[in-house]
Amino acid sequence: MYNGIGLQTPRGSGTNGYIQTNKFFVKPKSGKVAYDSGKGFEGDQGTAGVTKKPNRDILEHDRKRQIQLKLVVLEDKLVDSGIH
Repeated sequence: MYNGIGLQTPRGSGTNGYIQTNKFFVKPKSGKVAYDSGKGFEGDQGTAGVTKKPNRDILEHDRKRQIQLKLVVLEDKLVDSGIH
């Protein structure tokens, strides 16, 4: 047993008694973070009012997808009517 963790003895437990540490445990911070109130927003304001510009490449991709969707719908209509 190590620091009160684990088995008293591994005999009869079907294990070798090896204890692994929890790698995903995040220790809580002991102190508060000092914020510089002179920069940026006021103390009670956040970033909720700030809007981010959309990525031009993503907008172009969405526009092309809409055109492609319209073409597929038109092609389905033509196939259903027997023209294509």
